[in-house]
Amino acid sequence: MISKHIVQAFICVVVICHTACNEKHNLTAAQNLIISEGFKNPLGFYDNEPTFSWKLPVDKAITAQSAYRIVVASRPDLLPDQADLWDSKKQLTDQSNWVKYQGAPLNSRQKAYWQIKYWNQADQDSDWSEIQNFELGLLKNSDWQAKWIGLNTVKDSIRGRDNVLIHKPQYLRKQFKLTNTISSARLYITAKGVFDVSVNGKNVSTDVMSPGFTTYDKRIETLTYDVTNLIKTDQNTIGVELASGWYSGRLLWGKTPWDNSISPKILCQLEINMEDGSKEIIISDDSWKGTTNGPIQFSEIYDGEIYNANLEMPNWTTNEFADNKWHSVETMNLDDHIALEPKRHTTVKAKITLNPKEITKRDDTVIFDLKQNMVGVPHVNVPMKKGDTLKIKFAEMLSPEGNFYTKNYRSAKSTDYYIPSKDGDIEYIPKFTFHGFRYIELSGFDTSKQPNKDWVKGIVQYSDFDDNGTFTSSSDKLNQLQNNIIWGLRGNFFDIPTDCPQRDERLGWTGDAQVFGPTSMFNADVYKFWASWLQSVQEAQFENGGIPWTVPDARGNKIGSSGWGDVCTIIPWKIYMRTGDKSILEDNFEMMEEWLKYHKLKSKDNISNMMSFSDWLQPYPENGDNRGDTSLNLIGTAFYAHSAKLASKSAAVLGRIEEQKKYEEIYKTVAKSFENTFFDESGKVKGVSSTQTSYLLALAFNLLSEDKIVNAKKYLMEEISKADDHLRTGFLGTPLLSKVLDETGEIDMMYKLLFNETYPSWFYSINQGATTIWERWNSYSKEEGFNPQNMNSLNHYAYGAIGEWMYERIAGISPLKAGYKVIKIAPIPNSDYLTNASATLQTPFGTVSNSWKISNNQLKMETHIPPNTTANITVPKSGENDILINNQPLKEYKKIKLLSTTDNYVEIEVLPGTYKFTAPYKLDK
Repeated sequence: MISKHIVQAFICVVVICHTACNEKHNLTAAQNLIISEGFKNPLGFYDNEPTFSWKLPVDKAITAQSAYRIVVASRPDLLPDQADLWDSKKQLTDQSNWVKYQGAPLNSRQKAYWQIKYWNQADQDSDWSEIQNFELGLLKNSDWQAKWIGLNTVKDSIRGRDNVLIHKPQYLRKQFKLTNTISSARLYITAKGVFDVSVNGKNVSTDVMSPGFTTYDKRIETLTYDVTNLIKTDQNTIGVELASGWYSGRLLWGKTPWDNSISPKILCQLEINMEDGSKEIIISDDSWKGTTNGPIQFSEIYDGEIYNANLEMPNWTTNEFADNKWHSVETMNLDDHIALEPKRHTTVKAKITLNPKEITKRDDTVIFDLKQNMVGVPHVNVPMKKGDTLKIKFAEMLSPEGNFYTKNYRSAKSTDYYIPSKDGDIEYIPKFTFHGFRYIELSGFDTSKQPNKDWVKGIVQYSDFDDNGTFTSSSDKLNQLQNNIIWGLRGNFFDIPTDCPQRDERLGWTGDAQVFGPTSMFNADVYKFWASWLQSVQEAQFENGGIPWTVPDARGNKIGSSGWGDVCTIIPWKIYMRTGDKSILEDNFEMMEEWLKYHKLKSKDNISNMMSFSDWLQPYPENGDNRGDTSLNLIGTAFYAHSAKLASKSAAVLGRIEEQKKYEEIYKTVAKSFENTFFDESGKVKGVSSTQTSYLLALAFNLLSEDKIVNAKKYLMEEISKADDHLRTGFLGTPLLSKVLDETGEIDMMYKLLFNETYPSWFYSINQGATTIWERWNSYSKEEGFNPQNMNSLNHYAYGAIGEWMYERIAGISPLKAGYKVIKIAPIPNSDYLTNASATLQTPFGTVSNSWKISNNQLKMETHIPPNTTANITVPKSGENDILINNQPLKEYKKIKLLSTTDNYVEIEVLPGTYKFTAPYKLDK
């Protein structure tokens, strides 16, 4: 007989087993949740139809997503089961990026909360993610009750260079009283100019030069700040400092499309929700007061700032200040034709602080060397005497004699002044200007004090994006080149993609942007930066479809340039390939079509006669022209065909079949005309100057018949040989050089060109001490000094376009399918130059990394592939021994698919995970 105790024990075991076997162990929740182009919990968001993206955690149980569910609610306590705005339900798809919101309409000011859960390849579900949120800004002009306000500074402004009015900075304030208890408060604000705002004596943000630089005659960006903790139930004060900025300051050329002669203005709307349900709205109107008699007496982008501490107004943004001597402001109604829209990318911020590495004292001046060319402002803390004036000058380089080199600043004075109100140490950071510099020179300080490195810091400012990728190698100079590329990006992504940050220009040149865009997308999280700027490109497009040379358009001359205006097809396509987001193509497709109409307008019999800056700054031009020797007709026709091809590919992605066929046909027709006009039967350039770039365009854009391609490649190599195995390419040709030589199998030549030490080459500038990319291949040399040309920027990112090849082919990471859904890992080592290289990249699906090292006739490579993707990995080899993968013979490894094999490589397909390879590899030396 079975005892009662045994039965009870058996029942207990069964119960425990049943409970344990049925206990649910959810997968780890999704990570890195963002909306639209990379925003995380944004305030004042611009898009009421956002997209949602997330990344799956790295886990052995997760290789792919089989389904997801998104819930969106008006309150966090409604999630996940009572979502009142949208419940996507379980969607059987592996899509984990750019899932479009399809819920109830969202309106200005609305705050929404969202969560996501996913199912893996085995249909196991995850925990719900942490709750995320987004809050919309004021989406349309009718949301604004405020008026534009400011003082009439025209009457006391001065005439600057080119007869441009230089307006005095303004100080504007408003006092108001609240009697109810506050629940929340939002400050909506923007400017025709640039502003800084405080509430009750405290700065609202750390933003720099807000709201930024847009096509002011079409759109002005607005910003939203949470000021709940700054508002009191009693008396309150808002104070705004306002300067000209880009809006009414001087820009390089002529008359802007917007009226830059008017006084700067602000638009301000403070909305306060009370705990009793009531609402107070404080607006900019004629009740505000202002003065120009404050400490910032002069502020201009190119020329710098003058700060007079004797005019400081202590506590002027607080309730304790008496403004009875201030003036009433003028008001202006909103402009119906100018859209007020929330800023769609991050503001400029102070991102990095650099300390001087060396100081040199000369007479009554001292020079601080930061050892890095940078963009931003100084932070000075120096002893002064009342009655003196501190003069702060900037330079990117010193002459061999140790003097400041500022000729390349041209008319930009780029000088700040500080006038103290008393003896002692002063602290000063310029507010409404920025400079490009490595060296800071001070004069006018208390010369009885011994200078030290603590007197100065360099505050590096750029749009607030994060790093996105890394690259390093066994070559110190290649690593320095990478560092120079990064600093060129930081220096020229100052709210818009500028060409240079130091001289009297600093404009959004479209040609520079299109050649450097792909490299920037690897190094930094700049999707929203480019998307915002592309909106400005759309707004600046001419009625006939032309694209201005600079965006925002600071010239208004209605002339386009081939290779420059083609940014409108090239950048959207590159963004799509790197993100997988179709909306970037959809948003810009109409602009592409209009640009192709302009190409047609500027062509005869399909041959372009469009104005062009051509292959800008080609070295050793035979014609002595900055535009180089490559025919502008050849360049224009090549880009006409290329843009048509990109429009066709974009149409295919968007499912626009008729447009796909239309632009494919245009591409073929123009390509045929290009071939017949510019190339003879042997594949050699005819009728125009034969240059490296003429062949690069033909081959990179696939504009030649198969029977001519082989010879065209041969003639390209002859051009390179004639140049003693050096490049002869400018802005347009250089980005194509690596692509074409790679695709034609001339990898060794590409390595040679990259590692050349003599002019023209990338390492040439490094040998001369460069810490950023230069405008010219020979902007400076230790033997000959500075290039005498008046355009000689030492921070100009265009030639940094080589970075794309470094990441995709030296380190070996590129997208095989848009958005890195399928990843290509295909490094091409060359041990004559490198023994190791590695890169990491944050893709929409997670971190991809690849590293390789050659030693003892072996190549060791380690690759990491994130969840919800697959990868095609090409492992280089030179020898008969087998490749090992995770210490197993590749032939025996069951978790991969063999795609192809040769004497020189093995190509496999893998699922997510980390893979370590060992392959035979004979040193090239």
